Amino acid sequence: MTWGIPTALFLQIHVVLSLIGIATGLVMLAGMLAGRHLAAWAALFLVTTFLTGVTGFPLPPFGLDPPRIIGIILLALLIAASAALYAFGLSGWWRRVYVVTALLSLYLNVFVAIVQSFQKIGVLNALAPTQSEPPFAAAQLVTLALFIAFGVFSWRRFAPTALAPRASLT
Repeated sequence: MTWGIPTALFLQIHVVLSLIGIATGLVMLAGMLAGRHLAAWAALFLVTTFLTGVTGFPLPPFGLDPPRIIGIILLALLIAASAALYAFGLSGWWRRVYVVTALLSLYLNVFVAIVQSFQKIGVLNALAPTQSEPPFAAAQLVTLALFIAFGVFSWRRFAPTALAPRASLT
């Protein structure tokens, strides 16, 4: 049991959240590349990716391992992206903070999906059973190169007018 949910079901929820996060992140990225802020898609990306990060921690094996370190980095990036978007309204350099942190968050989610795919999908696992073989390295290298290119283009093209910061409750 994980948080009162059977572990197998909890893992399925975690995977579905991750896939939704990747899909909505790709839509958000397409908006950035077009110079548009797709507010609903960005919000859904931030929420589902945050939940993906949080739900990864209680899954076995336990301890501070590479997946949990990635999870900590992911959550820090998402907090920064959310602050840039919702607290600072993408004004000034916060637009760039948002682009970098949102895309790094999406990249980390895709990175983990590739790792999991090579571990769990038979055809991919046969190509790279230890994840030190060339097909795995090539998949990760191509993904990294694509995200660097997407990041550069988003950095240049994503320039919506500054959003008004949220009003203080006080």
